[in-house]
Amino acid sequence: MTTPPPTGSDAAPAWLPDEQTLSRMAGEFFRALPGQDLPTFASPPVPATATAPGMAAPPGRPVPTQPPPTSAPAGHGSTAAGLGLPFVPEVPLTPVPGPLPSPEPPADPGGFYFLDGGSPGSPSLLSIPGLPSIPGLPSIPGLPSIRGLPSLPTLPGVPAMPGLPTLPSAPGLSSTPDTREQARFYFLDRDPAGAVHGQNAVPGLPPDPHPGFDVEAVRADFPILSERVNGRPLIWMDNAATTQKPNAVIERLGEFYRRENSNIHRAAHELAARASDAYENARRTAANFIGAGGPDNIVFVRGATEAINLVAKAWGGRHLGAGHEIIISHLEHHANIVPWQMLAEQTGAVIKVIPVGDDGQILLDRYAALLSDRTKLVSITQVSNALGTVVPVEDVIELAHRAGARVLVDAAQSVPHIPIDVQQLGADFLVFSGHKIFGPTGIGVLYGTTEALEETPPWEGGGNMIADVTLERSVFQPPPGRFEAGTGNIADAAGLATALDYVSRVGLPLIAEYEHSLVEHATAGLREVPGLRLIGTAAEKASVVSFVLEGYDPPEVGAALNEEGIAVRAGHHCAQPILRRFGLEATVRPSLAFYNTHGEVETLVAAVHRLAARRPRR
Repeated sequence: MTTPPPTGSDAAPAWLPDEQTLSRMAGEFFRALPGQDLPTFASPPVPATATAPGMAAPPGRPVPTQPPPTSAPAGHGSTAAGLGLPFVPEVPLTPVPGPLPSPEPPADPGGFYFLDGGSPGSPSLLSIPGLPSIPGLPSIPGLPSIRGLPSLPTLPGVPAMPGLPTLPSAPGLSSTPDTREQARFYFLDRDPAGAVHGQNAVPGLPPDPHPGFDVEAVRADFPILSERVNGRPLIWMDNAATTQKPNAVIERLGEFYRRENSNIHRAAHELAARASDAYENARRTAANFIGAGGPDNIVFVRGATEAINLVAKAWGGRHLGAGHEIIISHLEHHANIVPWQMLAEQTGAVIKVIPVGDDGQILLDRYAALLSDRTKLVSITQVSNALGTVVPVEDVIELAHRAGARVLVDAAQSVPHIPIDVQQLGADFLVFSGHKIFGPTGIGVLYGTTEALEETPPWEGGGNMIADVTLERSVFQPPPGRFEAGTGNIADAAGLATALDYVSRVGLPLIAEYEHSLVEHATAGLREVPGLRLIGTAAEKASVVSFVLEGYDPPEVGAALNEEGIAVRAGHHCAQPILRRFGLEATVRPSLAFYNTHGEVETLVAAVHRLAARRPRR
C-alpha cells in the first residue's frame, strides 16, 4: 500500500529537497571539507526492525537502539561521541555524473560573508573562506541577517548586507596602525609621479572631488566631530584658536599615565627610562618634523607665547641695548608684540613696524627700507591668525641676514598647514604650539640654530637645567637642557609627538592642497553674501577667512552660527593692531583644518546668507 503524501500543515515545504537529493548534497559537502580523506564513521549493525523509543522508523530505514561506538578508527584522536556530537548513521549516496562546479574562492576574504535573508526565497548563505560553495543548496527562509558586525569587504557581485557600513574599497588604500595599537591612519598611496592609486569610497556620499585626500577617513579619527550642538552636527571652524585631537593623541596621553608615568632623567628604574625615552623621542620627532639639524635644536616650552618670551628675555636681554632696533610687522599676534615692548622698555631698544597693504600682505620694499646696521632682531609671523595672510618669510629672512640681524618666525598658524624646513628657511628661531597642530595644550616648541641657542643664556633657574651646583655658583647644561628648568611637560610632549606623526602620515603637502581648496570655496561663497566684507584678501592665504556683516556686530554673527552648530571665533583674535589697520575692532573668523569638508563650507555660507536676508535695521 502506497502512503499518500502529507497534506495541509504536515506537508513538507516546497523548498525542501527530497531525501535522495539531501543525501547527495550532504555527502558532497562533507567530502569538500579539508582533510576529508579520513575513514568514514560507519554505524554499527542493528536489527532492521529496531526503532528508537517514541519514534517511528521511516520506511526502509533502521534506527539504532544502542549508542554509537566509543572508539575511533585508528589514526583519529577522538570519536564523534568523544566530541559530544550526535552520531550520524552512514547515508547511502547516489553517484552524481560529472564533476561538481566549484567557483574560485575570493582572494584573502578575511572573514565570513552574510547575505540578507529577511524575505522568503532570498539567499541566506554562510560562506566559509577556503571552502567551495555547494551547488543547489537552497536558502532558508526566515534566517535573520546579522547586524552590528564590524565592516567587512563584500564579495564580487554580492550585495552588501543591509544596515552594515562598508569598508573603503579603493585600490592602494592603506590603513597603518599606530605603533602602540592606538588609532588607525588613512591615506592613499601615491606612485613616484604623485598619481593617486585609488579613490576612497564613502558609503552614502558622492566621491570626493579632491583625489589624494580622504577627508571622511580623517574625520573618523577625531571623536569630537561626532558631537552635536543645539541639535546640529558640530562644525568646528575655530581651528586658529585650537585644533581638535585625533584618537591617537588622546590614547597616547592615557597610555603614558597608565604605563610610563615618572619624572625623567637620572632615575635608576624602569618607568623613569620609559618616560625619558618618550620625552626625548618627542624632541627627535619635533626636530624631524620641521627639518631641524637635530634634537638639540629643540626646546620644549608651554607654547609659542612662552617661546617668544624666552627669546625676548634671554637672548634679547643679553644682545639688545639702547638704540638697537627690533622689527615686527603690522600682522602680529599680541604674543609677538608685547614681549618686545617689555624688552624695549627695559633696554631702551626701538620697535619698528613693517606696514601692510590693503590686501593684508606686508610691503617688502617698505620693510627693506627699515633695515639698518642698528637692526638686531626681526620677529615676524608666517601666517596671520586674523587674516590668514601667508607672509613671504624667506625674503624677510634673507634681507634681515644681509643686515646682520637674527630672525624669529612665529609659526603657530603655519605649522599645521604648510610644510616647513627651518634649515631651508634659514630662520634663527622658530616657534609653534602643540594645540594648534592637533596636539595637547600646554606644550610647544622653540627651535634655534646651534649658534643662536649657544649665545642665549638660561632664563629660568632650577632643577634639570644645571650640570653642577654649589652654594657659591652653578654650572648650566648646554642647550636645550639649560632652557628647561624643573619638571617638563612629559606626557604632553609624547602627545605632541603622536600628533606630528599623525600629520606626517597624512602628508602636509596633501593637507595644504586640500585646505587651499576649502579657503577658496569659502571665500567665493562669502563674497556673494549681500553686505559682507572680507578682511584680508592677499593672494596667498591659509586657513582663515575673516569678515564682517553689515547690520551685525561680529559676536551676534558668532552666536547665530553657534545656534546652527557652527563654531567660529568672533572678536579681535589677539591681533588688535591689524584689525584697526582696517578700521575694525572685531571680525567673524571661520578658520579651517583638514577635517573640515566642502559640505560644511556650504552650510556656513548658507547660514550667513540667511542672516543677511533678515538683517536688522539700525
